[in-house]
Amino acid sequence: MMATMVDFLIVGAVAAIVTLLLTPATRRLAVKVGAVALPDERKVHTGETPSLGGLAMLGGIGAGLLAAWFMGSFDPVFRSFTDIAGIVIAAVIIFAVGATDDIRDVSAPAKVAGIVLAGVVLALAGVSVLWLRVPFTGFIQLSPDLSVVVTVLWLLVMSNAVNLIDGLDGLAGGIVAIASGTFFVYAFQLGQDGVLFDSNPGALLAIITAGVCLGFLPHNMNPAKTFMGDGGALLLGLMLAASTATVGGRLDQVVSGQVFFFFAPLVIPLLLLGVPLADLILAVVRRASRKGVGLATADKEHLHHRLMRLGHGQRRTVFILWLWTALLCGMVLYSTLTGSGAAALPFAGGALALALYTVFHPGIGQDRASEQQPAS
Repeated sequence: MMATMVDFLIVGAVAAIVTLLLTPATRRLAVKVGAVALPDERKVHTGETPSLGGLAMLGGIGAGLLAAWFMGSFDPVFRSFTDIAGIVIAAVIIFAVGATDDIRDVSAPAKVAGIVLAGVVLALAGVSVLWLRVPFTGFIQLSPDLSVVVTVLWLLVMSNAVNLIDGLDGLAGGIVAIASGTFFVYAFQLGQDGVLFDSNPGALLAIITAGVCLGFLPHNMNPAKTFMGDGGALLLGLMLAASTATVGGRLDQVVSGQVFFFFAPLVIPLLLLGVPLADLILAVVRRASRKGVGLATADKEHLHHRLMRLGHGQRRTVFILWLWTALLCGMVLYSTLTGSGAAALPFAGGALALALYTVFHPGIGQDRASEQQPAS
């Protein structure tokens, strides 16, 4: 029996509710074990904040998977148990790496080693990129060794992108919720069209990811009561990598009616996560161009820092970056579901309007404030 949209929404709701209910307990635990983010010159927050919210997310992911298992509608996904087992083991590994860094600093090479280990576990369990589409040449089947390498690199990109954008209250959680929710609709539609097998876990992982983000956001909106920490950010990156790899990396056929840009499945998540990936690319280029500065060296030049220097407050900065993500997701979703590139024009109009708002709104707000001040 194929899982329906209602079945997926129930699983997502379970993941959200469990995450929502577990977060207060993880906040208290964070204080006891010392997983507390202290304010400094680079960070935006001004007080000590617990940062073990990723543990609640891990619980929400487990609850979502258990709910799907008991429902029966997802039996094809659990029939080959290696996929799910590999995802769970990799999730525990990558959360442990991030949570350890939240409690006491972990060196950048050690964090990368932990992420690589999680990626290898995913690949060995079968959650890997098997096919790549090359423009004008068709699909290329990767060898087992190359599949492991590509999967690990995919995880490194996704996890670091989410981790770097997690700099303001609610920013990473909202972006990942929008992106994973959009990818769920995309993967679900591919399943309805018969492009994906019922056993593909991509849509299930995507709706669970969206659920845990929505469950965590009420505790994380400005002013945040708790942070997801590196443990949560890396965990979300892993869930995104796993869901997109199992859909895009296993899809070896063209989706009818779509131009290359939109039926290249691994291009889809790159667009959905355009905001954090752009931030990641800019950070790598910026740090690589500076002598004596390592790629892991933190700075205050991320997209959200720049928006705040323009004059936007924390909440409006988060809202703007959410809107950019929603614009990209809307363009991708419309194009992939309709097979039409007609979304480009309204997207361009929306992007122009949002760019103008981003650049000029702080100045307009300051002019209005000065006009309202009484003359001395």
